[in-house]
Amino acid sequence: MTVELLQLLLLIIIANGAPILIRVLLNDSFKLAVDFGQRLPDNKRIFGSSKTWRGVFAALVATTAAAWLLGHSPQVGMLVAFYAVLGDLGSSFIKRRLSMSPSSMAPLLDQVPESLLPAYMLMDVFNLDILAVMLLVLTFIIVELLFSHILYRWGLRKRPY
Repeated sequence: MTVELLQLLLLIIIANGAPILIRVLLNDSFKLAVDFGQRLPDNKRIFGSSKTWRGVFAALVATTAAAWLLGHSPQVGMLVAFYAVLGDLGSSFIKRRLSMSPSSMAPLLDQVPESLLPAYMLMDVFNLDILAVMLLVLTFIIVELLFSHILYRWGLRKRPY
């Protein structure tokens, strides 16, 4: 794996982990749903209660700072976080349409969009080809599932996935 691939993988992990960390630190404080509780005509929430502005903000701030520490511009960090959050919101939107509850497990749907979207959109910035993007996504799936179990055992996640 190249340094660029590992750096992007780390930034994607940070973008996805920051909302969990901020939830643990702040508990129910500043918990405002991204969809503001709104429902679509199917009477289902747009994203659900687990997608909060607090988490979006945490992902943007943490990933921007991490990118800067790794020698990238703050804009690169913001873009990684933006695309990771966008992929995560897309997954949540699909899960709500499938009547899945917030934070329910949907293998691949929970990992692929939030890693593929930033990797694909920023592949030129990190000098990746399509095979490297696929390797990053596969690595993210494995790392995310492993970290989820560890964070659950430490009491930082509500569920082991």
